[in-house]
Amino acid sequence: MNSNADADKSFQPKTTTITPNSGKKRSFKLIVVGVLLAVLAIWLILARTGKVQNGSEPQGSAKAANSASQRVMPVVTSQVREEKLDLSLSALGTVTPLNAVVVRGRVEGQLMKVLFEEGQTVKQGDLLAQIDPRPFEVQVTLASGQLARDQALLEKAQTDLERYQTLLQQESISGQLVDNQASLVRQYKAAVQASQGNLDNAKLQLSYTQVTAPISGRVGLRQVTPGNVVRLSDPNGIAAITQLQPVAVVFSIPEDSLPKVMKLLKGGERVAVDAYDRSQKEKLGKGRLLAADNQIDPSTGTIKLKAEFPNSDNTLFANQFVNIKMAVETKAKAIVLPSAAVLRGSVGNFVYVVKADQTVTVRPIKIAAVQGEVTAIEQGVAVGENVVIEGADGLREGTKVKVNEALLSPKKTQPDIPSEKTNGDAKRVERPAA
Repeated sequence: MNSNADADKSFQPKTTTITPNSGKKRSFKLIVVGVLLAVLAIWLILARTGKVQNGSEPQGSAKAANSASQRVMPVVTSQVREEKLDLSLSALGTVTPLNAVVVRGRVEGQLMKVLFEEGQTVKQGDLLAQIDPRPFEVQVTLASGQLARDQALLEKAQTDLERYQTLLQQESISGQLVDNQASLVRQYKAAVQASQGNLDNAKLQLSYTQVTAPISGRVGLRQVTPGNVVRLSDPNGIAAITQLQPVAVVFSIPEDSLPKVMKLLKGGERVAVDAYDRSQKEKLGKGRLLAADNQIDPSTGTIKLKAEFPNSDNTLFANQFVNIKMAVETKAKAIVLPSAAVLRGSVGNFVYVVKADQTVTVRPIKIAAVQGEVTAIEQGVAVGENVVIEGADGLREGTKVKVNEALLSPKKTQPDIPSEKTNGDAKRVERPAA
């Protein structure tokens, strides 16, 4: 029986128990392997794509550079020319009257009349105001009476002296009496001179009651009205008079320009000076240079000059700011081009010159002078060459260009004044209306 039982046990199959945790671990491993394979595949694809791109990048850059060098840039040009050029100095000036006075009363008293109108042009000696003359007339009367008294005493003393001298010759009186009488005559003569001085002074004070114009010029606003007492200590006086015909303008120039100006002054040449308004559009007057100051201002490095203007039309007023243009040199044959063509870089000043094959080349230049919109060139370009005045930002050596004729102004504009901003015969560039 036991043997059969053992035999049955030996024929029973073996069974394996699978727990839930073992299945989850196998699924997680498969997911990790799949993710790694996907990452590897993506990396291989990106690496292969990068190699292709890296291999084709030099060709793309070369094509881009080649296309950039073959690009035609639109520009505006102007021709280098030879012409007469007047070089002038520009400065800010202040109109300064040659003479300016404050009319004050020279005696104190009540102001009776004002005989001028504000802003009136008066001449030297014209009556402007009247101060009450009565107190001074009294002083004249007193001085006259004193003078008459002293003159009478002098005449009596002189008559007595003549009598004493006659008696002395007759030996009727002593010589001491004659000497005393002669001394008395001299005393009366001195008294008469003093009385005459007092009378002259009283008359002078009386004349000061009539206030007259000390200079010719324009009268300013009235500072006092009739009825007020005029005093010598009044700071504003009765009115102010400024001489405006002629008038001076004081302006400053850099010390580097002084040798040219002094050469003109020493040569006796008449240096023309023009005055313009603030916008430099209207010419206010034409004058001449008078003199230069005797020292340079070390803080600004400038020196003051004075010019005189006739100002016959009264366009210049005292303390007015004006723009000054003073011609100092004339170049008969100057090689000029528009100032807009001049560029500055590491090589210094240069321009872009358009060659016959419609490419540009960089040309260093040496500037002789700059006059507003026109620049005189000492060397670097020749007459007849075309230089770029607009569109130079995108240019390089050898860049092909196309001159856009539509951008050129059909007429040559000559500015009204040779200012720092408008001068010369350079063509103006105008954009067409959109």
